[in-house]
Amino acid sequence: MSYTVDAVDKALSLLFLVADQPGLGVTELAKRAGITKARSYRLLETLEKSGLIRRHGNAAIYSLSFMSLFVGAAAQEQIKLVRLAKKYMGEVGNHIHEHVYVQVRDGLEAICIAHWDCRQLVRVHSKIGVRKPLYVGASGKLLAAFATEEVQDRVLQEEKCRYTKNTIVERDRLEKEFERIRMQGHSVSRGERVIDTVAVAVPIRDAMGAVVATLSVAIPASRSGTDHLDLHIGVLKSTASAFSKDLGYDDDEET
Repeated sequence: MSYTVDAVDKALSLLFLVADQPGLGVTELAKRAGITKARSYRLLETLEKSGLIRRHGNAAIYSLSFMSLFVGAAAQEQIKLVRLAKKYMGEVGNHIHEHVYVQVRDGLEAICIAHWDCRQLVRVHSKIGVRKPLYVGASGKLLAAFATEEVQDRVLQEEKCRYTKNTIVERDRLEKEFERIRMQGHSVSRGERVIDTVAVAVPIRDAMGAVVATLSVAIPASRSGTDHLDLHIGVLKSTASAFSKDLGYDDDEET
């Protein structure tokens, strides 16, 4: 038996759409949410009166409003993983001067929940909320490699898009990649989704030892020599160990 309230569910769908794609009008929002324009308008008006979104311009487009800032700030303070990410991303970023980010698994996708921008003139960017398939990129592959067999099977069986010539889409190659990641304790991606970009990811574990997130750096290929990558991997693993301990993980208890 389901106790969900349909109106709340649809309103939240609209709120998430506005958050992800600001600047859309009621017609397009209704279409993407799969509900009628009239119902969308009523729900959007309710969200606007609550202060979560605002309508502006002659074309009546929507974006997030001040109460969303309050909710977002409160969420960052309350979610321990994100709160700690700020501290540890800064430590990594200030040490190696490259873009740092934290990702978690949501279904068959990796989603960025926090990032730290470096000041390099040529640098890689990421945005909070950006999603990528688990089979592509350093973070996605690592999250898949340490996921349950059921999740791995779904990743291996799903239809895959070849973003670049380096994207791994063959099942046997991906299985070997997952095994290599588990053995070495880190993941590397070389232009698998965006050409000329290299990324390295290491696991963050919770109190039970489960991999709940990745700590990663993304760099232009021009700065990805072996010496640089070895340095980055060492810094990431050391920092991820401290990060995991703050989440309650005790690596001394590993057998």
